[in-house]
Amino acid sequence: MYRQKLAGGPDAKKVIAFDVITIFPEFFKGPFDFGMIRRGREKALVETRVHDLRDFTSDRHRTVDDRPFGGGEGMVFKPEPIFKAVEAVRKMDGAEVVVLSAGGRPFNQAEALRLSKAEQVVLVCGRYEGIDERVTEHLATVDLSVGDFILSGGEIAALMVVDAVTRYVPGVVGKEESILRDSFSDPAAATQLVEHPHYTRPVEFRGWKVPEVLISGDHEAIRKWRHEAALKKTEKNRPDLLENL
Repeated sequence: MYRQKLAGGPDAKKVIAFDVITIFPEFFKGPFDFGMIRRGREKALVETRVHDLRDFTSDRHRTVDDRPFGGGEGMVFKPEPIFKAVEAVRKMDGAEVVVLSAGGRPFNQAEALRLSKAEQVVLVCGRYEGIDERVTEHLATVDLSVGDFILSGGEIAALMVVDAVTRYVPGVVGKEESILRDSFSDPAAATQLVEHPHYTRPVEFRGWKVPEVLISGDHEAIRKWRHEAALKKTEKNRPDLLENL
């Protein structure tokens, strides 16, 4: 059995714990010490723990993979070590168990917001040809992919998920209203837009000038320009997002 975190009072802070299961724990030593993740940790709003999957094996070779049934190239992560690892580190009722794999459903802003509601997120980093499907079917709460491309493993994907989810933890981002202006900032919106272009000083650089409206002081005109610019940039770089418009 695993415990449920005791409910705090009305002023209790939202705290989220990330437990990463990987065969390369050293990979995470640097990345968790920078940016939003570091800020969340320093404010005691985010906890990060990394676990070596090989610590949950029972043979002297610390074996975590084997050849796939039915033949084929590569190796597949065995279910036993992953089940043992997740069952050992899962501490909260309702903890999310995320398997990171190329075949998962797309990770997006709506999924980041959903995961931020959990008190604990356990991330299982895949490798090689993948993970025994029984892990996904009977242990994971969600199977996620960070994009339509192949990575050498789930570690980079896990970092992306932790960073995106951490931004939604109240108190981590200094100016929380800035989250609302980011690309894909409204997960419930029928149409998502990439963020509008940004400019800063100098007003002119190598003959290229900042759009006049941005230095006009007319806030309504600036708002309209930014919306139109976001539409144009979305049409250019992500036309697929405009299908619901």
